[in-house]
Amino acid sequence: MLHDEGGTGRPILLLHGLMGSARTWQRHVPWLREHGHVYTFDAAGHGRPAPGRLTTEAFVDDLAAALDPIAEPMVVIGHSMGGLHGWCFAAAHPDRVRALVVEDMAPDFRGRTAAGWAAMIGEWPVPFADAGVMLDYFGPVAGQYFMDSFELREDGYHLHGEVPVWRDISEEWGTRDFWAQWRAVRAPALLLEGEFTITPDGQMREMAGTPRESATRYECVAGAGHLVHDDRPDEYRAAVESFLSDH
Repeated sequence: MLHDEGGTGRPILLLHGLMGSARTWQRHVPWLREHGHVYTFDAAGHGRPAPGRLTTEAFVDDLAAALDPIAEPMVVIGHSMGGLHGWCFAAAHPDRVRALVVEDMAPDFRGRTAAGWAAMIGEWPVPFADAGVMLDYFGPVAGQYFMDSFELREDGYHLHGEVPVWRDISEEWGTRDFWAQWRAVRAPALLLEGEFTITPDGQMREMAGTPRESATRYECVAGAGHLVHDDRPDEYRAAVESFLSDH
């Protein structure tokens, strides 16, 4: 579940989003190695069993146990679900996180439901026969994300997890908020939001304005959707490298 991607210096941990995998970071690992020792992580329920209780705390506990071999405080970089898990991990284990990057994730989705989204996934023509079918169906950015994540077998690309599990992970976000965990993060943070975000309007800017022990930097990436790091990779790299150079 924890993959050593090489490099030297401070540890840098990459956390993927819902329905993603450690492989979704593969185009960014090479330049991140210039800034430290890079690790990627496959979240529970993504190619391996999910926790018995589908709570954010259970996923963070699973992450914390996997990170036991890393003794030095980490830079934690997370996309979407990985961003949430990253800041909740930083709140629960402040001495283990030296800096935090959160990409397109907000603390409060209360009132939203994943039922329609899960039903849509249930209609996907799985398995997808090949890369061409994937790219035609999802487009170049999301198509590559899913190709990196799904399980490739002889007959094509299969889901690497269970739709009800993914649905219930997302459903939890519609029943509670994570403002207290955000306010508890002591590490300096960079918040990156896509212009065409999935987050509630204004919440990531509000996160940046929330009083905390350390500074928060916010950037909205023009032209980017939810997958900021793949939609606008050059802008994403520039923002992250600037932040890493400061911390």
